[in-house]
Amino acid sequence: MKILVTGATGYIGKRLIPLLANDDHHVVCAVRDTLRADPNYGDIDTIDVVEADFLKPETLHNIPNDIDVAFYLIHSMSNSSKDFEALEERCAKNFKEQLEKSSVKQVIYLSGITNEDNLSKHLKSRKNVEDILKSSKYATTIFKAGIIVGSGSSSFEIIRDLVEKLPFMIAPKWLNTKTQPLAIRNVLSFLHKSVGREDLYNTSYDVFGPEILTYKEMLLQFAKVRGLQRTIVTVPVMTPKLSSYWLYFVTSTSYKLASALVDSMGVQIVGKPSNINELLDVEPISYKGAVELAFEKIEQNSIISSWKDSMVSSGRLRNQLHKYVNVPKYGCFKDYKERSVINAEKTIDKLWSIGGKNGWYYGTILWKIRGYMDKLFGGIGLRRGRTNPTEIDAGDALDFWRVIFANKTQQKLLLYAEMKLPGEAWLEFKIEDGLLKQTATFRPRGLWGRLYWYSVLPFHGFIFKGMINKLVDV
Repeated sequence: MKILVTGATGYIGKRLIPLLANDDHHVVCAVRDTLRADPNYGDIDTIDVVEADFLKPETLHNIPNDIDVAFYLIHSMSNSSKDFEALEERCAKNFKEQLEKSSVKQVIYLSGITNEDNLSKHLKSRKNVEDILKSSKYATTIFKAGIIVGSGSSSFEIIRDLVEKLPFMIAPKWLNTKTQPLAIRNVLSFLHKSVGREDLYNTSYDVFGPEILTYKEMLLQFAKVRGLQRTIVTVPVMTPKLSSYWLYFVTSTSYKLASALVDSMGVQIVGKPSNINELLDVEPISYKGAVELAFEKIEQNSIISSWKDSMVSSGRLRNQLHKYVNVPKYGCFKDYKERSVINAEKTIDKLWSIGGKNGWYYGTILWKIRGYMDKLFGGIGLRRGRTNPTEIDAGDALDFWRVIFANKTQQKLLLYAEMKLPGEAWLEFKIEDGLLKQTATFRPRGLWGRLYWYSVLPFHGFIFKGMINKLVDV
């Protein structure tokens, strides 16, 4: 079958695509920016990548018409836009209009459990998208999941931050809200096993794990898996805004995502039973089992996707990496350094391992202070780290940077700053003619931008010097 996967660079999409390809399907990955597509797809004959933005109907002609099945995995937990629901509605309508021109027989949509009367705006939007996608031209199969537990998922990483950093928590009352967490491997099983199943045409199912737990119980069970003793006290006086700040300062999430999560976590997410587990031969695993499996992946450095690499975690960018590949030359301040390279391969390996737990090789305490300052002023700080300790691709998050370009063959790495700045900043590394060339570029915005550059110039002098020296010291 020929299968279209939208949201192909997202947390679910990146994990679903290999499963479909392994089933001998021809997979068409729709992405807003081809730079963000997995570079390995180019080596697989049965995977095609097309650039399509469902907010821009003029780009949708790139989608082939001979599609058999389509996955709609476009959604966001970011509430950065006031017309968030309208944007999601436009995406769904444009998708439907385009797919109705094709030969598609089945559209599969991953939504959220929406059985309560009072829903968050994100769950209301999910429900609205379900209604929009329904068509007389094709069948829909809708799976409605709650909290998804897996290495790199936003809920998993936030719970991990809370449990591992706080031995004692004074927490908001929404920690007593009930939910039914589901392991990511079970979510993927439901999705890929439903392909072409005519008995699932025009159906909707809640999919959920075997236990009903409160968020507090999830935190305590997570702590037990990690061998940690934790005490949690819930208080009724913490407002949604205070709750959002609590998540923002303790975890690696952005404030906007924290606000969206707090909005949704006040809603009970308990699914309606059905026979879908028997139909697709899926046996959901327990929450503790899902956490244990997630840590197995983490210990093996085999995390396929992480919410931190999605643009939801971005402080500044919105999907189009192409706009930032060409570093500006005019009206900019630059810090340029070069050193002779003794062993290019080892220097490249060091570059591809920079940031995260490995740090920035020099002036680590100053990098941390800059991260704390960024967090204090509403930025993302250093807490995102990196998904893989030794591999990076365009689009990946790297502490408070975003990878714009990464090519080992061309021996070039380009990063774009996502911290709070009165301007824009790039950090480029490339090896040419036996030299490692390191360039920090800053394009100031107004007077404050210029004052900022001169205020940090003394620190740049020895931080960047020390860093390039460490990179070539093999």
